[in-house]
Amino acid sequence: MEAQRGFSEEQFQAACRELSQPAPAAGGAWQLLVETMGISIYRLYDEQSGLYEYKIFGGLADCPPELLADVYMDLDYRKQWDQYVKELSEKIYDGKRIIYWEVKYPFPLSNRDYVYIRERRDMEVDGQKVWVMLAKSVSLPQCPEKPGIIRVNSYVQSLVLESDGKTGSKEWSTCFPQRPAEGLP
Repeated sequence: MEAQRGFSEEQFQAACRELSQPAPAAGGAWQLLVETMGISIYRLYDEQSGLYEYKIFGGLADCPPELLADVYMDLDYRKQWDQYVKELSEKIYDGKRIIYWEVKYPFPLSNRDYVYIRERRDMEVDGQKVWVMLAKSVSLPQCPEKPGIIRVNSYVQSLVLESDGKTGSKEWSTCFPQRPAEGLP
């Protein structure tokens, strides 16, 4: 059974446009959180939720973008390299491919879990191939909250990759960990 798409063409195009935007200017609303090994992470405080939105710019000189996109989408491989995965599975509910992900947190913190959809599209923008992955939380009765685990009721992520023109890749990503959850689109 083929899963339905959960994101619009405009959402993918909006993510692609971010790739061509410069990193946030110094002294602006976005704060530079860390800059290391060619990666810059910025954050923006959201007054309404009290949480931060994050933007990541950078690249990997020796890793092609298609490989990064494949690794991002490969849940079985993630279970091998990510020591914080307690449970990670994918099922189809109501025609949507749903991911359940429980993340181990150290004592005294409680584990967190996510229920979300994600989609990858390989696109062409201005003659350049780009790989775009979008993800967002969904709320559905088939995946109820579990006692003792904190549900991240909403999660939004965009990841856009392109070649650096050599053997590596350039990346732009944004993540906002908690917005009001919504049902299946």
